[in-house]
Amino acid sequence: MSSTFVFASGKGGVGKSTLSASLAVLLARAGRSVVLLDADLGLRSQDLFLGLENSVVYDLMDVASGKCLLSQALLEAPDLPGLSLLPAAQFVRAKDLDPRKLKKMLSLLRKEHDFILIDCPAGLERGLRNVLNAGRGLETILVLTPDDLCVRDGEQVISLLEEKKLPPPRLLVNRLQPDLIHAGEMYSARTVAQVLDVPLLGEVPEDPMVYRAQLRRRLPVDFHCEARTALLRIADRLQGKDPPFPDYGRKKLSFLRRHFAPRPRELAPVQGAPADRDR
Repeated sequence: MSSTFVFASGKGGVGKSTLSASLAVLLARAGRSVVLLDADLGLRSQDLFLGLENSVVYDLMDVASGKCLLSQALLEAPDLPGLSLLPAAQFVRAKDLDPRKLKKMLSLLRKEHDFILIDCPAGLERGLRNVLNAGRGLETILVLTPDDLCVRDGEQVISLLEEKKLPPPRLLVNRLQPDLIHAGEMYSARTVAQVLDVPLLGEVPEDPMVYRAQLRRRLPVDFHCEARTALLRIADRLQGKDPPFPDYGRKKLSFLRRHFAPRPRELAPVQGAPADRDR
């Protein structure tokens, strides 16, 4: 039976597109038939992540307007036959997409593929609403970073889902720094899940390899790194498995780590800066 996951975030810059592309690749490598649907109209990025930027002829809006068949717009990822991309259009606005046309596309895709992963635009505006209006059977993955602003914006996404009578999202917390969590300066993923009262799907640590991979126009799952290990656990959960959570920053550090690991640099406020607010 096909599963459709909508990747949403209350704000931009949380890593939603990188995570959705990475999970699509891992699911395809696990032998699943996967479609990555780029719904970020006007700001498409998934073609670059998958190395397909020179292969785009038709896009999501061409299918919706009847200019081509869905099969003509789907691009097969190089060296990964189980993964296809439906790219976003670059020169349109979110209001140009009819949710009824998207609903029809999703219905056709579900007949042929195990997973459909939809990378939505950040925020609560028309782009996300169009996807959520495309019908039932959608599962939302809320991507956040562990800071107050992002958590507050995440609450708005949850309210939108409630408004549309859709199930609550599963939470994916990105860019965790275990040392800062252990020092009490950053929320843990479990704390964010408790604050929002939603189930935790996964947690991904801050990893310099993610940006280094992007500089090479690659995904972090192509390299041995902690982010890849975390994403493998999340991909397993999407397939119904139950790997343990690492609980970054919550475990007591070893003696050597406590005494010899570099400490987080002390913040030195500039003159005239306001005092820290109580959390």
